[in-house]
Amino acid sequence: MKKILVTGGAGFIGSHLCERLLNEGNEVICLDNYFTGSKNNIIHLLDNPYFELIRHDVTMPFFIEVDEIYNLACPASPIHYQYNPIKTIKTSVMGAINMLGLAKRIKAKILQASTSEVYGDPDVHPQPETYWGKVNPIGSRSCYDEGKRCAESLFVNYHKQNNVRIKIVRIFNTYGPNMHPNDGRVVSNFIVQALQDKPITIYGDGSQTRSFQYVDDLVEGMIRMMNTSDDVIGPVNIGNPGEFTILELAQKVIELTGSKSTIEFRELPEDDPMQRKPDITKATELLGGWQPKIQLEDGLKNTIEYFRKLVL
Repeated sequence: MKKILVTGGAGFIGSHLCERLLNEGNEVICLDNYFTGSKNNIIHLLDNPYFELIRHDVTMPFFIEVDEIYNLACPASPIHYQYNPIKTIKTSVMGAINMLGLAKRIKAKILQASTSEVYGDPDVHPQPETYWGKVNPIGSRSCYDEGKRCAESLFVNYHKQNNVRIKIVRIFNTYGPNMHPNDGRVVSNFIVQALQDKPITIYGDGSQTRSFQYVDDLVEGMIRMMNTSDDVIGPVNIGNPGEFTILELAQKVIELTGSKSTIEFRELPEDDPMQRKPDITKATELLGGWQPKIQLEDGLKNTIEYFRKLVL
C-alpha cells in the first residue's frame, strides 16, 4: 500500500484518479480548495477508511508524509481560469513550488499534470513533445498557458538541481462524468445545451479540430507514467489522436441525445487554437503500449447519462 497525495483531488480528473488509486489498494489523501472541484465528486469515497479529504489551497505550503504526489490543482477551463487570472498563475507556479518543495523534503515521487495548452495555437500538427509551441504571453489565455509552462520549467529544474523524482504529462482535451456543467468546455457545453433543447453554440465556423480523450484512458496513462523508472521524466503527451471538428462533435451530441437543438455560430475567442491533436508515439513506447481504448461515441454516451441525471 502506497500513501498518495492528489492535489485538486475533488476536481473532474482528480476525483476519477482518487477512486482508481483507492481501488488499487492505496491510501489516498485528497487536497482541494473547491474553487472548481466539488465534494459531490468524491462524497462516495468518504466512507473508505483509506481516503482522507483535506480543504487546502496549494498556493500555501502543506506538510505531510507520502510516497507519491499527483499535482492536478488548477482550474482548467477558460471560464474558470480567466475568472481570476492572477489566482490561476499563482496556483500553477506557487502550487508547483510548494509541492516540489514537499517532494524534495520527503523524497516523494511527483507527477505534474501539464496541458496541451503549452503548445498554444500550433504550427506543427500533430503536436510532438519536441514542439515548443506558439503561445501569446499576454493574451487572455496566457494565465493558464504560461502558468503551466512555468510549472514544467520548475519541475525540470528541481529535478536537475535537487534530484527530485519528477514526471510530467501533457493532458489533451478530456471529458467524462464529474465534469462541471458550467465549465465552458466544449463537450459539457454541447451536452447540457442538447439535453435542454437549447441552441448549441459553436465559436467560429466549427472547422477547428480537437482530439477528445475519455477520462478513464487519461487516468490509466497517468498511473502508468507515475510507475515508470526514475529516468523517465517526460513530458509525455496523454491524449486521443482521433481528430474531430467542433461541428462534427455538435452533430454527434445532437444525435446521441435525440435533441431538438439547432446550431448557432458565434465569434471565435482570442487565441483559440485551430488544431489540437497529440502525437502519442512517446506515450505508447514509454508506458507499456498505452493507447486510448474508449471510442468517442461510447465515451459520449457515458457522459450524456451523467449529465442527464444532473441536468434533468
